[in-house]
Amino acid sequence: MWTFFIALAALIGGYLVYSRVTEKVFGADSTRQTPAIACPDGVDITPMRKWKSFLIELLNIAGTGPIFGAISGALFGPIVFLWIVFGCILGGAVHDYFSGMISSRNKGASIVSLSRRYVGKVMEVLVRIFSIVLLLLVTAVFVVSPSKLLEVLTGGNVTAWIWMVIILAYYLLSTIVPIDKVIGKLYPIFGVILIAMALAVIGGILFQQGQYPMLELIGHVKDFSAANGDLPWWPFMLTTVACGAVSGFHATQSPMIAKCIKNEKEGRQVFYGAMVAEGVIALIWAAAAMAFYHVDTAEGWKALHDVGGNSSSVYEISKTLLGPVGTVLAVVGVVICPITSGDTALRSCRLIVGEWLHIDQTKIRKRVLLTLPLFGIVVLISLWNFLESENFNLLWRWFAWSNQTLAAVSLWVSTIYLLKTSDNKLKSLFTGIPAAIMTAVVITYIFGEPKIALGRFVPMWEAYLIGGVIGGAIFAVYVYFMIRGMLKPNYVDDVKTSEDHE
Repeated sequence: MWTFFIALAALIGGYLVYSRVTEKVFGADSTRQTPAIACPDGVDITPMRKWKSFLIELLNIAGTGPIFGAISGALFGPIVFLWIVFGCILGGAVHDYFSGMISSRNKGASIVSLSRRYVGKVMEVLVRIFSIVLLLLVTAVFVVSPSKLLEVLTGGNVTAWIWMVIILAYYLLSTIVPIDKVIGKLYPIFGVILIAMALAVIGGILFQQGQYPMLELIGHVKDFSAANGDLPWWPFMLTTVACGAVSGFHATQSPMIAKCIKNEKEGRQVFYGAMVAEGVIALIWAAAAMAFYHVDTAEGWKALHDVGGNSSSVYEISKTLLGPVGTVLAVVGVVICPITSGDTALRSCRLIVGEWLHIDQTKIRKRVLLTLPLFGIVVLISLWNFLESENFNLLWRWFAWSNQTLAAVSLWVSTIYLLKTSDNKLKSLFTGIPAAIMTAVVITYIFGEPKIALGRFVPMWEAYLIGGVIGGAIFAVYVYFMIRGMLKPNYVDDVKTSEDHE
């Protein structure tokens, strides 16, 4: 129990202290106009209240990520607390803040455009590919799981096929209409429910400690590493628990809300704060899963391993701990939350493709034409996923490594931004160190994951070596440029300050 509360206090303390440091490193300026004030278009760029922006950002980045990922991460034992806390404070929240704020300084530009501006055309192509693929995968992944659960909850009277059609229709609608018409009205409500769900679950665990004792970090590290066999915590825990710690998917979502904040000083609460809130949710579900399944025993570990970090485990935990109320909360968590991730993913994909093709998206006809081809791809992937349950696991593996690859790239973009815009080049270490770590994680995963091509031929020790060498080499090149000061400031303000505007 004490490990959980210490980790929770660390997350809250990290927000109170490190978010201010992050804001200072970036140089947030309350006099600089944000896109919502300087150039609103009534569709994607529109001012919203800070609390509403926070809740929408939370739903955008969260969904079922901090639930499914955290429950799967519980298989690694209480060491997952360390990754959630330090990954979130030092990496994930910094990643989300810079993704959103740099976008705000560039009229709400996507991570793809920011990559071109601050790194170059090659990085732009790489990020565009990963962003579009990742967003389409996220949209498709979060169609099938809620559809199948809704079939169960309705006693089979409404089949999963029908639910899938309904969800896909909602995706199409929410992607096309202005952000404040559907997302702006529903997401704040869903955000509150997501937080209430997590608090109810941890309350159920705390009030039933005799039956579901929480695990402590001390004494429960080595055993879990052995239990996972060929999936040691590095790098597999760091890719399994993405949302709630570090997630590249957020780099595609933060620019959406960067178009809606009314002041740069709101960024700390909206972007950094939403990520810490997601970290708290992940912490709660990881603790709940370890306690509920008694993963410190061989039987409990196997039970969680067999059920997996999906809708089944969420439903079982919620229903057992909270009864009928828990059932309702489970429905919200494993139905509404993935849907709210899928629709914003498709919307972000539409924005990125439209930006790439230089298409004005203020007209609904053009938004429809942009969305339909992307929607068709999502339908095909969803059908493939629906027909065979094992396909979901394969999709999730691809999502895991492509997600963290985008996180590494986004952190490098932020690092180059600091090198080019800051008088003190050492500030770039703020994002450069997390970028190097995530680079090593991704490369090690690609070479070590036994279920993908390279991992079938490379022993784990070689994957460690390759990941460390390549990650270290990239970091060394970055340090060389930082020390030599070879990158000169070239940033040009796209959004004028209020003084300039007047």
